[in-house]
Amino acid sequence: MAMTVELVSPETILWSGEATQVVARTLDGDIAFLDNHAPFVGALDIAEVRIWADADEPVALAVHGGFVEVSHNSVTILSDVAEFSGDIDAERASTAADRAGEALRSDGDDDEAKAALKRATVRLAVAGS
Repeated sequence: MAMTVELVSPETILWSGEATQVVARTLDGDIAFLDNHAPFVGALDIAEVRIWADADEPVALAVHGGFVEVSHNSVTILSDVAEFSGDIDAERASTAADRAGEALRSDGDDDEAKAALKRATVRLAVAGS
């Protein structure tokens, strides 16, 4: 059996369809949603989200925070920024990771650089998946 899944940004619906499984990372850790999952609301971390629309290959996205809600066999992911694996510019992400790493070497407490490094690392991981 399948559940309805929507990945939504402020501008558009990025992905919508039926899926058998969704795996996301909340601020409390990884969570998998299957058919008829209990109601759930959580804040998303900067991480990869995988959606199994077909049994073989998941749709992989880099999600830069947001929220996930599960209700009535429907999963809704709300995120300001989400990128499909095929849309990620790995060279640009690598450059961003280098810049963030350099900033952290200068100031290990730079929260903005830490977040930038995390976003770049996730983008590179998703681009390689």
